Amino acid sequence: MIYDLIVIGAGPAGIMASISAANDGKKVLLLEKMSQIALKLKATGGGKCNLTNTLEKDEFCEKFGKSGRFIKDALDTFSRDDLLSFFASIGVETIARDGFRIFPINHSSTVILEALNSELARVKVEVKTSIKVENIIKKEEFFSVNTDFGIFKSKNIILACGGKGYPTLGATGDGYVFAKSLGHSVTKTHPAMMPLFTKEKNFASCKADTIAKAVLKVDIKKYKNLKLIGDLIFTKDGLRGPVILDFAREITPILEKYDEVPLLISFLKGKNEDEIYKIIKDEIAKNPEDNILQNLEKLLARSVASEILNICEIDNKLRFKQIDGIKREKLIKTLAWTPFTIIGHDGFRQAMITRGGINLKEIDSKTMQSRVLNGLYFCGEVVDIDGPCGGYNLQWSFSSGYLAGKLRD
Repeated sequence: MIYDLIVIGAGPAGIMASISAANDGKKVLLLEKMSQIALKLKATGGGKCNLTNTLEKDEFCEKFGKSGRFIKDALDTFSRDDLLSFFASIGVETIARDGFRIFPINHSSTVILEALNSELARVKVEVKTSIKVENIIKKEEFFSVNTDFGIFKSKNIILACGGKGYPTLGATGDGYVFAKSLGHSVTKTHPAMMPLFTKEKNFASCKADTIAKAVLKVDIKKYKNLKLIGDLIFTKDGLRGPVILDFAREITPILEKYDEVPLLISFLKGKNEDEIYKIIKDEIAKNPEDNILQNLEKLLARSVASEILNICEIDNKLRFKQIDGIKREKLIKTLAWTPFTIIGHDGFRQAMITRGGINLKEIDSKTMQSRVLNGLYFCGEVVDIDGPCGGYNLQWSFSSGYLAGKLRD
């Protein structure tokens, strides 16, 4: 049998591409090397599955940086509202409880997977799991997909293999190998969206406290414009939380150039030294008998305040006026910007997404078809596009998958 389309990779992009093509009457084969489809989707957002968000298209695209222009055609073809309508049509209701992130109403990725499985069956996509693709060859007008289960032929191929993040869930970079063998180039890849390790371990005792709207910036002149605001969490090895997961996209490439990346973090929403000094003096005026730790507790979690005092070698039982002038100055500076040093990460093992991928210059954004080889398409994380936390990457996967599945014969 010769298929109209073979999709390699049954993640969200590949599934949507298969459904899109099948709805147009195409005979579709979906190949997945894992034993189940969409294992990584199942783990997304801690199993809650943040599908997309409420931003309008232009603002949504801006979050992807220089790649934002490329994704507009996919979003025009299959928008957020189209995605939500699609899920509603297959029995999945959605909700944005915080007004921004959109989840299935019961916050369960299992519901998403069950619905997608049912829809694949309804539109008669042939799904084969536990099949490893070994290579892809094009002869004349047909592609031959050689697998450990046999050879499959098709007029069109969609590579939806994902990146390298979470290899235990199937993402091992196969798509890059196939793309290169078919004439494409691949930009340098880096792990992204993951915790970071710091040289400083003294904040490990603060693991129970989340710092809301922390401000992070890279303390290297060349990268002085890299700055991000969001919620931060301490770990025994370093830092995590939404702001760190997002900032990791920027940090991992820098770590390849430098052994260490110095960060400055404001736990006080970016307040400057003068503002902090005034706040402390106001607290002292209200409670003149309080010690410095009690003063700082009005600004920070007790555990964080205590560690900052330790950094500054200040006895937390002292009152502010009893602190040596040099140490007092150091305290204000440290409260304004606390230094951290990023020394590493867990690599692709813990990376939720991959930065880098198939070169966008070699893909037509209006169709997701290769500019190098007719009949070859791409979608999802396998291409050189990655966005921050908050439903951006899943929306891109679904939109690009839908667009790729609208084959241009």
